[in-house]
Amino acid sequence: MRAALFALLSHWRRSPLQLAMLLLGLALATALWSGVQAINAEARASYAEAAAALGQDQLARIEAESPIAQETYIALRRAGWPVSPVVEGRLRIDERRSLHLIGIDPLTLPAPARQVEFGEGDALLPFLSPPGLLFVDAETFARLQGADLPPLRLAEGVPPGTAIADIGQAQRLLRIEGRISHLLIDPAAVPAAPLQDVAPGLRISPPDSGSEVARLTDSFHLNLTAFGLLSFAVGLFIVHSAIGLAFEQRRPVFRTLRALGLPAGTLMGLLLAELLLLALVAGMLGLVLGYLVAAVLLPDVAATLRGLYGAEVPGSLAFRPGWAAAGLGIAVLGTLISASQSLWRVARLPLMAPAQPRAWAIASERALRRQAALGAGLLLAAAGLLLWGQGVVAAFALLAALLLGAALLLPVLLSLALRAAERLSRGPVAQWFWADTRQQLPGLSLALMALLLALAANIGVGTMVSSFRLTFTGWLDQRLAFELYLSAPDEATAARVTDWLEPRTEAVLPILRADTEVLDRPAQLYGMTVHRTYRDNWPLLAAVPDVWDRMEGGGWALVNEQLARREGLSPGDPLRLPGWEGRIAAIYSDYGNPAAQVIVETRTLLALHPEVEQRRFGIRVAPDRAAALAEDLRATFDLPADALIDQASLKGFSLQVFERTFAVTAALNVLTLGIAGLAMFASLMTLSGMRLPQLAPVWAIGLTKARLARLDFLRTLMLAAATMLAALPLGLALAWVLLAVVNVQAFGWRLPMHVFPGDLLRLGVLALLAAALAAAVPVRRLARLRPADLLRVFANER
Repeated sequence: MRAALFALLSHWRRSPLQLAMLLLGLALATALWSGVQAINAEARASYAEAAAALGQDQLARIEAESPIAQETYIALRRAGWPVSPVVEGRLRIDERRSLHLIGIDPLTLPAPARQVEFGEGDALLPFLSPPGLLFVDAETFARLQGADLPPLRLAEGVPPGTAIADIGQAQRLLRIEGRISHLLIDPAAVPAAPLQDVAPGLRISPPDSGSEVARLTDSFHLNLTAFGLLSFAVGLFIVHSAIGLAFEQRRPVFRTLRALGLPAGTLMGLLLAELLLLALVAGMLGLVLGYLVAAVLLPDVAATLRGLYGAEVPGSLAFRPGWAAAGLGIAVLGTLISASQSLWRVARLPLMAPAQPRAWAIASERALRRQAALGAGLLLAAAGLLLWGQGVVAAFALLAALLLGAALLLPVLLSLALRAAERLSRGPVAQWFWADTRQQLPGLSLALMALLLALAANIGVGTMVSSFRLTFTGWLDQRLAFELYLSAPDEATAARVTDWLEPRTEAVLPILRADTEVLDRPAQLYGMTVHRTYRDNWPLLAAVPDVWDRMEGGGWALVNEQLARREGLSPGDPLRLPGWEGRIAAIYSDYGNPAAQVIVETRTLLALHPEVEQRRFGIRVAPDRAAALAEDLRATFDLPADALIDQASLKGFSLQVFERTFAVTAALNVLTLGIAGLAMFASLMTLSGMRLPQLAPVWAIGLTKARLARLDFLRTLMLAAATMLAALPLGLALAWVLLAVVNVQAFGWRLPMHVFPGDLLRLGVLALLAAALAAAVPVRRLARLRPADLLRVFANER
């Protein structure tokens, strides 16, 4: 067994580059998969911390449709209710920084909610006394340095991006004196009187079974996981190709070992041990690379989750055994899957089977027919999922079936095209060129399939992102129609500012918001004062006639696309809110918002929610006067820096969030294309050594080595160009599925599709460049072959 094992391993010593390609391919595939899983694990750990903040996963809460008055809390305490008040809100620090602020009363806080230990270091008195303390984690502590805030103190267990303060200090910072967000109930105590008798209108909510943010971001993490799987699949093409060619090269060794008496079971066991050893080595390397990839990409992911969902995720990465074990596991599983066909062939290998490349090619042609049937079946399955599939999982299954089906059909289509070119060719060199290319196709097919997947993913995702960018920019121009946006510190200041603005502006329109429910699900309710600004700019997807006149008259509402798709609503349908019934006047686009949204006329909202604060306004003014007006406002009313936001900076911030959102996707695109180029390089390098028996006779009858090298280089570019042509329709189909199916199922909105020929042309040039680089070393090796190496072929058995 030891002699047999050394005989098998000696192949890698003679072919170090092939070993390097195998290990590097598996390591890169594992790196991208484990990197994505590390990012997802870090985000989910943060969601779990946020869900457990103040014991929300263990304690029931008393809530209301609007903030609870402090007098209500006092009445409940006096009636014997064991409640503790909590204030929550987002504190804006400057244009780039904000903080999730939680205010607590440490004297009444139930034990499961105590995240900060006040008994150590005499922290309770400084915490309660003005200006108070803010307890934060280390990353938030570093991010808030220099901010105009109460003193910061480090505390373990506080979620990232969150600060815990005394409830009085939090109310002052959030400017909501006298109001409470919700009340925590001590589970160990028993209330003295029914809740409705003491405080009508309040309700008891059970502990959170899971984080709402985690549910909102599931689609985002599913997108990342799908990209990680795609990258892993592309990497496995390298592994499959390298293992397959290595097994084929060692068929004489297998035959000799069997002839010397090695049992087939022992040979299979040794090969499995060899594969497991390689998988573990490559898996460990992949985990290190995956950690580095995740560490580089995590800040962009954190910015995306914070900007789109308000989810706080740390920008630094922690090593978690879960994703590391999963990375090693998938490396081993991927290696076994990649080697399964080769192992099956070895198990069925006749004792004295010859090792002839031509025989391998003939056998591969038979396999092409089975491959064509499987590819066609996957495309039919994709069509079925498109017609009848529902949900995000079905959408991603559709993507997988489409991509894998097309990839499996690529060698079949190329083989048919090469056969047709061979029949149409004239002259012996041309006929040999096409025949030789067709014989090489089985060895290159996996690399070409990997290139097809990488190019299609780049075309599809690039088209989706560019379409989103074009649509999103135009949508921002419509939605952000006001030149200035005002957020006054309180209603009294807001009234004085709006009176001052009336004669100096074209319009000052309120922006009102309250929480509501639609069909027993939470939704955001906004008030709109119908004005020319909305008539000219608001982005409507579908509407009843005279939509704005109907809205102005009351009894009608606008709903966003997410709500309309989720509930199957159309313009003219009835709509019911708590305390109000009306009809849907229009459906509007609302990109980037995961929540359901309803807009009613301002008077309707104030009638439903008279407690809504009137502190936010949109200001219409001539664009060239906006900056001067903002300066006058700040000087006249001593407004804080963040009280006024101009349209340009708000649009710039939104576009910045957008770009960081897709920074991860762009990075994974580049890495996937790089792995595909590496797959081509690995296959070409391995084939260059195996092709000497085919090249030597052609050289012997008169073709120079330089011409053979040029033909080889041309062959590689031609196959890459053919793959790029096949990737164009596949990539555009992928883009359509992403925009019209996945986006709708995952996020609730559909985007129009735009094709960008310039981007496709650049990608085509990049694909040819990658193929040229992959072919450069094998072609150079062929051009520099010594005549003795070619003549030696005729002395061999082959």
